[in-house]
Amino acid sequence: MKAPLKICILLLVVCFASISAAVAEERPVFLLTIKDHKFEPATLELPAGVKVELHVKNADATPEEFESVELNREKVISAGQEGRIYIGPLQPGTYNFFGDFNPATARGKFIVK
Repeated sequence: MKAPLKICILLLVVCFASISAAVAEERPVFLLTIKDHKFEPATLELPAGVKVELHVKNADATPEEFESVELNREKVISAGQEGRIYIGPLQPGTYNFFGDFNPATARGKFIVK
């Protein structure tokens, strides 16, 4: 491969990496905590039309599964660990979620505006 072609390819790789990093930095991040088998906060307001990053921290001594049938998302979060879930972009509305291992107490909703 000739040197000018290698330089062009390298520049393209650097540009794409920079663009990807910039997009990731602009993504809003929201935090949910599982404590005493409940989600805190139980209601989160999210922006419409934007992909968001949800950090789910499990402060309990047992695992919990974040689940939303409406959003087609589920993720087991081990005790004392944190998981990341990407959501959206969503239309305005209300989207419910729950803890599959403690569905009677671990309940919440996203209000998208």
